[in-house]
Amino acid sequence: MKKAIQFGAGNIGRGFIGAVLEQAGYHVVFADVNDQIVGRINEDKAYTVQVMDTVCEELRVTNISAVDSRSPELAQQIAEAEIVTTAVGLTVLPRIAGAVAAGIAARREQGVERPLNIIACENGVRASSQLKAAVMEHLDDGQRAWCDEFVGFPDCSVDRIVPPVKSENPIDVVVERFFEWNVERDAFRGPVPEIPGMNPADNLIAYIERKLFTLNTGHAVTAYLGRMKGYMTICQSISDEQIHAIVKAAMRESGRGLVARYDFDRDAHFAYIDKIIGRFMNPYLCDDVTRVGREPLRKLSAGDRLVKPVLTARQYGIATPHLLLGIGAALHYDNPEDAQSVEMLRMLGQSGVKEAVARIAGLPATDPLPALAAQAYTEVERTIR
Repeated sequence: MKKAIQFGAGNIGRGFIGAVLEQAGYHVVFADVNDQIVGRINEDKAYTVQVMDTVCEELRVTNISAVDSRSPELAQQIAEAEIVTTAVGLTVLPRIAGAVAAGIAARREQGVERPLNIIACENGVRASSQLKAAVMEHLDDGQRAWCDEFVGFPDCSVDRIVPPVKSENPIDVVVERFFEWNVERDAFRGPVPEIPGMNPADNLIAYIERKLFTLNTGHAVTAYLGRMKGYMTICQSISDEQIHAIVKAAMRESGRGLVARYDFDRDAHFAYIDKIIGRFMNPYLCDDVTRVGREPLRKLSAGDRLVKPVLTARQYGIATPHLLLGIGAALHYDNPEDAQSVEMLRMLGQSGVKEAVARIAGLPATDPLPALAAQAYTEVERTIR
């Protein structure tokens, strides 16, 4: 039987990637540090994915087991697998690199020359490449050469909203019906596996930025504006006419940059934007604005969902007043339980908005964006409150 290792047994791991792999005929081994989740998966040997949309349904995932990701047993599980996937968060990837490397070393020692493909399904650009770099640090020269020959690290773009809904059974999970999983075709080792729901893509960066500049940008702007108005959830926030108008305009600004860069069909992309906004309004998926808005320093970096669309649009002479309002709202994100929010507000108080934005985004002092962000910081406070 085909085996897949899924690092991360959280909502995305169970509700998206793990479920897709199990439905494709893999025995899915979830690797996680949460003893309760690992124990419950091994006890029940099944969980339910509740698809909540205009038409609701339940999907039963049964061909599964779990292992503590810190256990030596995991290396042998990887040695026997055809595919390894992750849904742990970008910052956690370096922490699992040693376990992945141990599995690769075990395959080499056991003479397993069957191709292995490792796909980091994270909200970030080139996450699999980042994981590969971290894994290589744990291998010696011979193991690295073997890894390059037999192990692929295809980058991917993933898109599915999986809110943190608490179920009576802690391993059941709620998801929306829509999902996309685009994976870099040319980076696979061996034949590309046939997995229904996985799209082997030839121009992956276009898919990555399409998702980043649309779903992630719109989600973040909705969260930060909603937080300023005192809303608790995304669906509450996007139902506010003023927020809805700003978010849609911001997504269209980012969309014009994508159309110019990748020659997307403009009308089709704007229809895609409307579909994304419709997903935000799904009453079954009322995601918390504090979860979507968490880690504002990361979201305000030059390569992420707020600043990068502005920089891209600027290359083509496209104005971005509403994207800038989104950046201004992000700078107002005040959450004492979020370490990055606390640090961001400290930087703003210490250095002023313009200098703080330049530091956060990693932009030179001469770049015009920090000054525009400072103006938007004042404007959004006047507009929203």
